[in-house]
Amino acid sequence: MTDRLKRLRFRAWHRGTRDADYMIGGFFDRYSPDWGEEEIRWYEAVVEEDDFDIMAWALGTGEPPTHLDHAALIAAMRRLDYIPLP
Repeated sequence: MTDRLKRLRFRAWHRGTRDADYMIGGFFDRYSPDWGEEEIRWYEAVVEEDDFDIMAWALGTGEPPTHLDHAALIAAMRRLDYIPLP
């Protein structure tokens, strides 16, 4: 894993709350192995956003700003298939 992806993984899994860690970190772990440069740049911008906003996009209760509205990745985020269930 490149240093860039290692930094992103750390940022994804150290959000401050367990809920955000599972949602944002789980998404990263599930989908990042298939990402190219475009997706990585998108995710670098996403992790700079507020957890509340990211979670709203994933739950479908909010819409991402235009510069982060990547239809395929937002759709993947909304599937929530990356969150482990107890």
